[in-house]
Amino acid sequence: MSSNQDFILEILEDSGLATRRDIQEARDSSPNGNVLETLIASGLVTEEDSMRALAAHAAMEFIELETMTLERAVLDRVPKELAERFKVVPVAETDGGLMIAVSNPLDFDTFDSLGHVLGITPEFVCATSKAITAALKNYYGIDSEQPATVNPYELDESDPDSDAPIIRMVTSLLSEAYTLRASDIHLEPMESYFRVRFRIDGVLQEMQSPPKRLQSAIISRLKILTGSMSIAEKRIPQDGRIQITVGPRQIDLRVSTVPSTQGESIVMRILDKSALQLGLPQLGFLSDDQAIFEQLITLPDGILLVTGPTGSGKTTTLYACLNYINRPDKKLITVEDPVEYQMAGINQVQVNVDIGMTFPAALRSMLRQAPNIIMIGEIRDADTANIAINASLTGHLVFSTLHTNDAPGAVARLVDIGVQPFLVSSAVRAVLAQRLIRRICPKCKEPAELLPSDMRSLGVDAVQLAHAQISKGRGCEACRNGGYKGRAGIFEFFQVDDEIRHMINEGGTTLQLRKRAREMGMRTMREDGIRKVLSGMTTAEEVIGVTMGDKE
Repeated sequence: MSSNQDFILEILEDSGLATRRDIQEARDSSPNGNVLETLIASGLVTEEDSMRALAAHAAMEFIELETMTLERAVLDRVPKELAERFKVVPVAETDGGLMIAVSNPLDFDTFDSLGHVLGITPEFVCATSKAITAALKNYYGIDSEQPATVNPYELDESDPDSDAPIIRMVTSLLSEAYTLRASDIHLEPMESYFRVRFRIDGVLQEMQSPPKRLQSAIISRLKILTGSMSIAEKRIPQDGRIQITVGPRQIDLRVSTVPSTQGESIVMRILDKSALQLGLPQLGFLSDDQAIFEQLITLPDGILLVTGPTGSGKTTTLYACLNYINRPDKKLITVEDPVEYQMAGINQVQVNVDIGMTFPAALRSMLRQAPNIIMIGEIRDADTANIAINASLTGHLVFSTLHTNDAPGAVARLVDIGVQPFLVSSAVRAVLAQRLIRRICPKCKEPAELLPSDMRSLGVDAVQLAHAQISKGRGCEACRNGGYKGRAGIFEFFQVDDEIRHMINEGGTTLQLRKRAREMGMRTMREDGIRKVLSGMTTAEEVIGVTMGDKE
C-alpha cells in the first residue's frame, strides 16, 4: 500500500469515518491492495465523506459540484484539453483569479502545473471524482470514465521524452517525505540502484527506489528547483534551498550535493515552519523543569546556553524560547548561519563570510541596533564568545549553542576557546544540555513491563515501578509499525549560583562543577529520561541507548 493511501486512511480513522478494525478488514479482503476503494465498495465509507475529510485536513473547501450550474465564461477559462488532461472543472471567477474543482486535495503536481500553464494562482476546491466526471461530460463533452487514482510517484513509461514524469516523481518524493514527518531526505547513488532514505524521528528508513537510469534526471530536477545550483557542475559540492507548498503549508528544504564515485549524493534537510510554534511541553519538558526554564528565559540579562551534539534539537529549543518571549515590547535579533526559519517580529541576520559578514561582525552591528534579546546560532570562536559575553554584561539576554556532551562542560569549552574564567562566571546564567528520544506512538500505546536488565541499567526499583506507567508501542499504520511517533528532549539543567561562580573563578574542573551541581539537585539526562520512561512517554531502550555515556 502506498504511503499516500496510508495517509488518507489515517485521516479517515482520525475523523471517525472508519475504525482501525474496519481498515484492517478492508486491507485483508482487498483484491488489488486499494484499501480505500474496498472501504467505499463495502458501504462503510462514501466517496463524499472521504473527500470531505481529506479536504478538511488540507484546509480546502468541499463543494457539491453536481448541484451547481456553471457559466460558459468561467468554463472557457480552462481549455477542454487541460480540463481533460488534469480532470478538473473551473467553477467560479474570483478577484483576479479562478476557482477550480479537483478530486484529490493532495495532487500538488496538478496545482503547480495548472497555475503555471494558466499564468495565475488558482483557488482549488474539492469535489468527488464522480461529480467531476459528470461535469466534464456535461460541459465539455468529454465522455470517458474517471481513471483510477494515479500514484504520482510512478513513472509514466509511455512518455520517456517528457520532463513531466520526472517533475511528478520529484514532487511526490518531497510531498511523501513531508507527509511521513521526515527531517532529512537522502538520495544516494549506489552501483546498481539509486537509494532513497528518509530520516524519520532520527532513524534512517529505506524507501522505494526510483529506477537507476533516472538518477541524473532526478538530481538535475532538484538542482533546477533551487534556482542557484548548476546542473552542469558535478565535480564539486553545491548548496541551495528549495521552497515548496504541501497542502496549506509552505516548507523549505536545505539542499547539499557531494560528488561520489557513483554520481552526486544529495541530502535535503526539511525545515518545517510548524516547529516554530512548539511550546515548551511539546519539547518534552515536564512541569517542574518547564517552570525553571520559563524563569530562566525571561531573565533581563546574561547568557543561556543550549548544548549537545549535532542533531540533538538545540536549534528547535532556541526557536521555541524565542517564540515564547517574542512580544511587541521586546526587540529580538538573531545572527545565524544559515537562517533556517523566518520568524515574524524578529530581526534575523544571515552570516556571509564571503563578504565579511562573520559572526563577530554581525554581532557588533547588532549591538548598535539596541536589542533586548540576542540569539547567536553557535559560539564557535573566542571573538564571538567575548562579544556575546560583553553583550550579556551590558544588559542583554543572549541565547546560543555549544557542542559539549553535558551541561557543566560548557564552562570548560568557553575557557578553552579563550574566554577568561571571571567573564564566564559573570555572564553565564545557566546551561541546558539535551538529547532527543523517540516518543511512544499514542495510537498503538499499550502497557508493558520493564525487563530486569533494564531495571538494573536505569537503577529503577520496585517502589518506583509501583506508581509507574510503563508503556510500549505495539506498531501500527500511524507509526509505520515502528512503535514510535515524534520525538522529545531529555534535559540536564546546570544553573550558576554564587558557589559555582566562585569555583569557575578558581579554575574548578568540569568534574568538580558537576559534583557541586548534583549536590544542588541537578538531574542528569539519564535521570530525566528515567522519569519519562516511568511516565509512559518513551521506552527504557530509547533512554539507555541515548544516554550510554552517562555513567551516573
